[in-house]
Amino acid sequence: MLACLLEIKRAVSSSYDAANAVGNPYVALQKIKDGERGSLTDAVEQALREAIVTLALEPGMMIDKMAVCDRMGVSRFPVSAALARLAHAGLVEVLPQRGTRVKPIALDDIRQHLFIRSALEVETVRSVARMQDTATIDALASNLEAQRKVAGNGQRLEFHVLDLAFHEIMLDAVNLPRVKEIVAVSRNALDRARQLLASPERLVHTLDEHERIFDAVRAGNADAAAQAMHDHLDQVVAELQRSAKERPDLFAP
Repeated sequence: MLACLLEIKRAVSSSYDAANAVGNPYVALQKIKDGERGSLTDAVEQALREAIVTLALEPGMMIDKMAVCDRMGVSRFPVSAALARLAHAGLVEVLPQRGTRVKPIALDDIRQHLFIRSALEVETVRSVARMQDTATIDALASNLEAQRKVAGNGQRLEFHVLDLAFHEIMLDAVNLPRVKEIVAVSRNALDRARQLLASPERLVHTLDEHERIFDAVRAGNADAAAQAMHDHLDQVVAELQRSAKERPDLFAP
């Protein structure tokens, strides 16, 4: 599963780089092949979602429906239907008399989702530290070893997948499916923000924060593990506030 996710992220990364190289963000969208059409609306929605989350389509950018149609080889209907779904998900918005644009990132929304994550994941890691389950600790150790390798090479998308897995290992350990589901919803809402923070320096800082969480879990120090997780998630808000000052065009007023 992890290998599959990594392949998907590499493909998205290549598309994103190509889009930047030619100054055309729609290069990030792949043409739908005849044998793979299935639900056209589903395919277009997934492609647009990936392009928005990876910032190939930047916050605030107006979406040219015809450019999407031409690039993906589809009619206007599945594109309009896909955009309606993405509007419901809060990733795009319809502006009267203007069209559809990628929704700017709202710091207030980010704070709320991080509040949810902090409340649930702090208690999760506290429980994991108390459990002292060998399989969980071994899984976290293996994950961190992989993180160290990709962080040193600045492989941001590969690191992102491992980052998700690091947190999921602990959520799986406590075996509370509804908690995991709620965390997943909030985490998905933060995807675009995480891409903004994926600088080589931030990867190193994130790895260091993960190391501190792991050290506390391995030592069975529940309070230290909870504090380390709290501090880790707090850093996201601080980093985003700095990003908002540097690129105010990407954020909602």
